[in-house]
Amino acid sequence: MNSNPLPAARRRLLPSFLFLCLLGHLGGAALLPASVVRVEIKDGKGQPVADAVASLVPLDRAPVIDVPAEPAVIVQDNEEFSPTVTVVVVGGKVVIPNRDKVQHHVYSLSPAKRFDIPLYKGEMKDPVVFDRPGIVALGCNIHDWMAAYVVVLATPHFAKSEAAGTAQIANLPPGRYRLEVWHQRITAPVVREVNVSSDPATQVIAVTLRELRQIRRAPETGGGAYR
Repeated sequence: MNSNPLPAARRRLLPSFLFLCLLGHLGGAALLPASVVRVEIKDGKGQPVADAVASLVPLDRAPVIDVPAEPAVIVQDNEEFSPTVTVVVVGGKVVIPNRDKVQHHVYSLSPAKRFDIPLYKGEMKDPVVFDRPGIVALGCNIHDWMAAYVVVLATPHFAKSEAAGTAQIANLPPGRYRLEVWHQRITAPVVREVNVSSDPATQVIAVTLRELRQIRRAPETGGGAYR
C-alpha cells in the first residue's frame, strides 16, 4: 500500500515546485555547488562598470595565497597597454612585451612598486615582481597617454568585472570577509563587510560607484617621437 497521500503526478511536480520557491526566495540567484559571491557594479546612472576589481579578504583566518608560476602579461600594442587592468596576488610576476614598432619606456612611481624599464622593443629581459599589496599605475615616458594598472592583492579571492558589470568570486570558505571594490575612476575603494555561509546559493551584492573621474584618452594620431 502506498502511504504517501499525494497522487503520483503531484509527487513528480513537487521537487520542481520547491526549487522554484527557493529560487524566488533567493531573489533569482542561481544555485551553484560552492559558495559564491557575485558583485554587480554600476555607476550613478545605473550603467554597468567594467574593469572594476572586487576582492574578499578573510577576517577570521589568514588568507592562503598560491603565487602562479607563470607571469601575467600586459601587451603594448598600438601605443596602448592591454589589458588596462591586471590583477595579481602578492609575489606575482608581470611581463610587459612591446609589440609596437616604436620604443617604449615603461615606469611606475606608485608606492606599492616603483620601477623603470628604459627604452625597449620586443620582450622584457626579466618580469616585474609585485611584492607589496596596493595599486600600481603604469605609464610610458614617451607616450604619456598610455596608462595601465596592476592591482596587487593579499587575498586569493577576487574577480574583475566584465562588460555587464559583474564580478563573480567562487570557492569561498564560510566566514566573514571584507569586500573591497576598486576602479581606476574612483578616489577610494568601496569597502563593506560580507558574511559567507556554507549555503551553496549565490550571494548577490550590488555596489554603486557614484563619482567616476574622467580619464584622458589617447590622441587620434599617436605620435611617438622615438623609433
